[in-house]
Amino acid sequence: MILVDEPGGGPAHDVALGPLLLREGRGDAVDILRVFSPEPTAAFSRRDTLRPGYAGAASVVERCGYVPVVRPQGGSLAVYGPGSVVIDHVHRSGPSAPDPVARFRHFAEMHASLLAGLGVPVKIGPVPDEYCPGEYSLNAAGAKIAGSAQRVTRDGWLFSTVIQVGGADELRAVLTPAYRELGYAFAPAGVGAVEDTVPAVTVAAVRAAVLDAYGLAASPA
Repeated sequence: MILVDEPGGGPAHDVALGPLLLREGRGDAVDILRVFSPEPTAAFSRRDTLRPGYAGAASVVERCGYVPVVRPQGGSLAVYGPGSVVIDHVHRSGPSAPDPVARFRHFAEMHASLLAGLGVPVKIGPVPDEYCPGEYSLNAAGAKIAGSAQRVTRDGWLFSTVIQVGGADELRAVLTPAYRELGYAFAPAGVGAVEDTVPAVTVAAVRAAVLDAYGLAASPA
C-alpha cells in the first residue's frame, strides 16, 4: 500500500482523484490510500442531478460557502469540510466478482473500532431520515457521524468514507435547505459529529487513528 499525501486542489480535484487513481494507479501499487480534510464541499450524486430541485440545491450550498461537485459514487448529497476526515481507499485488483456488502461491513467495523479506540460510543447502522442514507453508516448518540460509498470498475474498487469530526451545526445548516430542495426525507437532528460525544477528539487525532489502523505512520502536522 502507498499513501498519497499531497495537498488538495479543491473540491473538484478531490472527487476526481480517487477515480483517477483507480483507473490509472500509482506505480505498481495494488492499494492506494488518501486521508485528507477538504475545503467545504457539497458532494452530489448523479441521482441527485436528475431531481427537479437539483439546481436549487446547488444554489443553496453555494450560498452557504460550499462548492457543489458531482461524485461518481454515493447515493445522495453529503457535505463535508475542514472538520471532516475523508478516507479514499483504492484497490486495483483487476476484474473480479465484487462483494460490495462484505466490503461495506468490513470498513464499517474497521472505522467503528478506531473511533471506539478514541472513546466514541459508536454504533453501526442508519438513523431515521439521515442524509446520504446507508445500512452501514456509523452513528453516536442517535446521530450519523460517518458514511461510506464505493465504486467498482474493471480496474478494482474505490471505497470512500467521510468521518465528521466537528461542525455538526454548520453541516445541518447546509443540508437542511438542500435536502428540502431535493425533496428527500431528512431529519436535521440526525446530523452529528465525533466532537458531540467526545469534545477532545480532533481531526488530527482521527487521521492518526486511521493511519494507525492501516499500519501507516502519520506525517507531522
